[in-house]
Amino acid sequence: MILFPYKDDNPTRSFSIVNWCFIAGNLWVFFVYQFPLEQKEQMAYFSNFGFIPFTFIKQLTPFSIEGAVWEWTTIFTSMFSHGGILHLLGNMHFLYLFGDNVEDAMGKVRYFFFFLLCGVAATFAQLYLDPESKIPMVGASGAISGVIAGYLLVYPRANIRVFYWFLILIGTIHLPAYLILGFWVFEQIIALPESMRSAGGIAIAAHLGGFAAGIILTPLFKQKKIKLFQKANSRAFSRKARKI
Repeated sequence: MILFPYKDDNPTRSFSIVNWCFIAGNLWVFFVYQFPLEQKEQMAYFSNFGFIPFTFIKQLTPFSIEGAVWEWTTIFTSMFSHGGILHLLGNMHFLYLFGDNVEDAMGKVRYFFFFLLCGVAATFAQLYLDPESKIPMVGASGAISGVIAGYLLVYPRANIRVFYWFLILIGTIHLPAYLILGFWVFEQIIALPESMRSAGGIAIAAHLGGFAAGIILTPLFKQKKIKLFQKANSRAFSRKARKI
C-alpha cells in the first residue's frame, strides 16, 4: 500500500517567505555545493560541514576560539546539508507541507529563530546520547521535527490530503494531522533503540530532540492571538477513490 501526504486544508494569511527561504537554502547548498562532488569529495564535505559529536567535545580540551567557532558553525551548516537527493526531497516535502502554517502562527521573525533553535536542540540531543560518535550528522530533519511539533500543537485536527494506492484502488483521503504526525512520532520512539545500537543511519535522537524542543517552544513563540488545538477546516476521512 502506498500512502503519500501532499497537501493540507489550512489556508495561510501571507506568503511564507521564511519557510521558502529555508527550502531554497537547502536546495541551493545541495545542488550547488554537494551534487557536483565525487564520492571522496562528498566524504570530505561531510567531515568539514557535518556535525561530529566527538570533534565537538574534543575542541573543549584544549579550548581554542578558532576551534570552538568552527564546531559551533557546523551545527548550522549541517542543517543545510543532506546525505542524498532522497534525503533532501523528503525533508523539503515535510517542510513545504507543514512549515507555512507554523510560520503563519508565529510570524516570520519568530519562526526563523524557532526553526534554528529546534535544529540546535536536535543536534544536542544526538550529542548527549552518542557523544563518542565520529559519524557526521547532516540534514534539516531535527529542525523540521520541531516544525512538526508546532503544527501538531496548533493544528492537530487539520486534515491532510493523502494519496493512496492499494491493490486496484487508487484515490485520496483526508486524514487528521494528529493521526499522521502521531504515527510519525510513534515510529521515531520505536526506532530509537535500534538507531542507538547501529553505526550511521538515521539520527532518531535528533528527530526526537527537535520534536521535544518544538513542543516546548511553540507556546512561547506563537502569536498571542493564535490558539492551540484549532479545529479542522474540512471533514476528516472523506475520500475520492476509483478502481484501476
